[in-house]
Amino acid sequence: MEAAREGTAAFTAALQPEAAAAAVVLPERLQRREAERQQGVEQQRQKKKAQVVKEEQSEFFVAAFAQEREAVEALLVAGLLEEAAARLQGLQKLLTESVRFLAPYEVRQGQETVARLQVDLAAQRQRLQPKKKFAFRALKKEAAPGSEPRPAEPARPAAAEPAPGHGLAEGESDGPPLCGFSGAEDEELELGPAELLQRDVVLSELRGCRVRLRGNANTLRVRDCRGCTVLCGPISTSAVVDGCSDCLLVLACQQLRTHRTRDSQFYVQVTSRAVIEDCTKVSFAPYSWSYAGIEKDFESSGLDRNKNNWNLVDDFNWLATDKPSPNWSLIPEQERISFWD
Repeated sequence: MEAAREGTAAFTAALQPEAAAAAVVLPERLQRREAERQQGVEQQRQKKKAQVVKEEQSEFFVAAFAQEREAVEALLVAGLLEEAAARLQGLQKLLTESVRFLAPYEVRQGQETVARLQVDLAAQRQRLQPKKKFAFRALKKEAAPGSEPRPAEPARPAAAEPAPGHGLAEGESDGPPLCGFSGAEDEELELGPAELLQRDVVLSELRGCRVRLRGNANTLRVRDCRGCTVLCGPISTSAVVDGCSDCLLVLACQQLRTHRTRDSQFYVQVTSRAVIEDCTKVSFAPYSWSYAGIEKDFESSGLDRNKNNWNLVDDFNWLATDKPSPNWSLIPEQERISFWD
């Protein structure tokens, strides 16, 4: 009997280390699970808090944007164009600074509203200011020594008629553009500061042209161009590119919208996120053009040279959030153009 008791005691003693180890392991596992649960709860709390903040910011933006929009519309009706232009720039700035917490459809609605007001402002300027005719012109090429001077070519009309059945580009008014080029082929084209200052510029149906726009335009619309290079100084508001292909565009603006464009490169200084729609094989790099007087043009345009979202592009045809759009890309640094003239 005594031997049996000693055997039982020895067996129990042998089991005690294993039981103790199990007692230690079990609480650690439970603690780890509890810590993971607490972490999940905290993540959900933070996510909900961020959503509430985002909703509050969105509600504030909607109210503030509507108030500013109404103020701009009232100033336009009253004919106070300079005040309207200043408030419109403020409206654009409000939209630009709010993009990070707005839904894509809210951004698009805001951009469409700003574009409409820009068109209304340009139309009011045309109506209230004395009409000036700007002739489209090409750069004159110097004649070779000893050759006969060529007769001056007649200036193209300032308002080229659109092709039959061709609709207006986004943001384009149905009145004549104040300056620009249309229908040229394989030409060097240029406009200077005096011609561009706060004017709306239209480039349409160009083929193989090189266009230099030195100065501060109000808006720029590039429509149905093929194989062209467009070098543009700072634009106070928006640039719209529509229906272009095989083009190289160097643009500085508050807002860039690109539609139905393919196989084109953009070198941009843009304070908001660029928008593309129905585009393929478009690529982006930072703005790199310079010319004498460009700093003065940037000052008059109101663009912030220290703010450039050249690599932030919203593709309205690509809704997936976990994969990048295949329709646009960044130009590799070693392939970017640095010298233009």
